[in-house]
Amino acid sequence: MPNIMAFISYVIVTTFTPGPNNIMAMSNAGRYGFKKSLPFNAGVFSGFFIIFTISRFFSAALFNLIPTIKPIMTYVGAAYILWLAWNTYNSKPQNDMGIDKHTNRYMHGVLLQFVNPKGIIYAVTTVATFVVPYYEPGIIYIAFAVFLCSLAFISNCCWGLFGSIFQKLLIDKSK
Repeated sequence: MPNIMAFISYVIVTTFTPGPNNIMAMSNAGRYGFKKSLPFNAGVFSGFFIIFTISRFFSAALFNLIPTIKPIMTYVGAAYILWLAWNTYNSKPQNDMGIDKHTNRYMHGVLLQFVNPKGIIYAVTTVATFVVPYYEPGIIYIAFAVFLCSLAFISNCCWGLFGSIFQKLLIDKSK
């Protein structure tokens, strides 16, 4: 890997900025408590590992077959993330109408990864930019996957702790 600082900065910024995983981790910890949100976070780890593995095969195929698609996909992915951020910024809060959906389950964390555009774009971009061009398939891909999934788990736990603490502060201030 020719530029380790680019890799580390990209991974940390992308992992710790708000996205569906982090927001759900924060929401679950606020609703159910930090410990009860851990199954969701474990599901995110597992689901992201699957997405990372799929992305590795997809990126390797694209890298070998169509190397000119990488710059185009980078811009398309960046535009999509900006569009999502704009829509999130402009969205209105929804009323749950008292329905408890129990979103803190393991399978919710796994399944979220298959509809999480930030996670999918992150996996494809990371693999296509920092892994496939420089490393041969094998144990190194698994090491990258475990590292990135572990970092995602830590990020979710940090957001979960924030959500749990924030909820307690809100409850204390309302009394």
